[in-house]
Amino acid sequence: MRKTVTLIGALLLVCALLLGCDVPAPAPSDTTQITTETDSVGSIQESTAGLTAESTADPESATEQPTEEPTEQPTTEAPTTEEPTTEEPTTEDPTTEEPTTEAETESLFSPDVDPYVNMSAAEFYSDYEPAEEYWDAYWRTQHGFMSGSIEPQDQKPAIAEQQPTEDGMLVRNTHASFSADGNTYYIVDYSGQVVSQVHKGAAYVSLEEVAAYVLAFGNVPANYTSSKKTDPDDSIWGEYLRVNHTKFSGSTTKYPYEPELPDISGCGGRLEYYEIDIGTTGTDCDPSYRPAIYNDGHKITRGAARIVYARFDVNGDKIIDINERYVFYTYNHYNDFQEYLNYYGGWGEIFGNITGGGTISSKYDYNPTPYVPVARRDFVTGQAVPAARMVVYYYVPERELGMVA
Repeated sequence: MRKTVTLIGALLLVCALLLGCDVPAPAPSDTTQITTETDSVGSIQESTAGLTAESTADPESATEQPTEEPTEQPTTEAPTTEEPTTEEPTTEDPTTEEPTTEAETESLFSPDVDPYVNMSAAEFYSDYEPAEEYWDAYWRTQHGFMSGSIEPQDQKPAIAEQQPTEDGMLVRNTHASFSADGNTYYIVDYSGQVVSQVHKGAAYVSLEEVAAYVLAFGNVPANYTSSKKTDPDDSIWGEYLRVNHTKFSGSTTKYPYEPELPDISGCGGRLEYYEIDIGTTGTDCDPSYRPAIYNDGHKITRGAARIVYARFDVNGDKIIDINERYVFYTYNHYNDFQEYLNYYGGWGEIFGNITGGGTISSKYDYNPTPYVPVARRDFVTGQAVPAARMVVYYYVPERELGMVA
């Protein structure tokens, strides 16, 4: 009977705890057992609460799993990725050779690798293109290969279809555009757009490129020599050899048919000019020079075409600023000149002896007209050079001022 009562009391207590009912406290003898059972229930509740919290966290864990899976995928697939790489050399020889071929191609045209080793001149010129990069021009020069145009040219310069003018004068471009290392000079057209370039230390023969070269660098291309008697057969330049890089006096006393060039030392001025040959297909204006190919690869037949340019000042110092240099072209042996205006096809008005009605190279019948001044403006920015900043030297003989009887 006592066991029955105790059992009933325990059941009532459990019901009371589950239903929240107020039940009289059980006998002291049963307290320990009931408390133990209560702790057991409480532990279950706490565990359930813990599971609930974990269940709430499960979605976050599920969200993170896809993020982790891609991270693990490359690791899992790495062997798969390597497998074709391992098989390719064995199964596909052409595929294995392609990367090597590409690497070799890149190395052939690397600034640090000479692409013309063991290349013959015949092979080089069979598919010729002018050099667009300085490093390419550099390697060409080492083998006596050209970097510019090699097309035959007439004695007369090709004039641009448009030539800017200001106040009735042709305009000389004052813009000097060099590469960062100073080894490339960019040639612009009359609108200021870059159309070509010349590279320092490279070889050129065309009038446009040689004129731009001497204006930009104050010296001559690599294929020029000061000697007038060098044999093409003895030169690495062959038919592209050019001669006669020598001082030009411009003395109108010794050569009265020549016009006076700006501030030239031969007439008491402050600039020393030099001259070089320009090889054309001949001349039809000077009977002293028969029409002929300038250099046929074995023999040079010097014509009447020259570039004359200001190279040093009277102290022998090189002219640094290109806007203080002058470059002129004469195709009738110093009788007439045209100034290079620092743009493609930019040539000034003709002045000199034939222009004035004189007889070719005559020391008795001569009438040279004076240098024709030009305006100056930057073709790229459009900014004109103020008259006060213009560097235009022109020597006027004292006899013309009436100072000599």
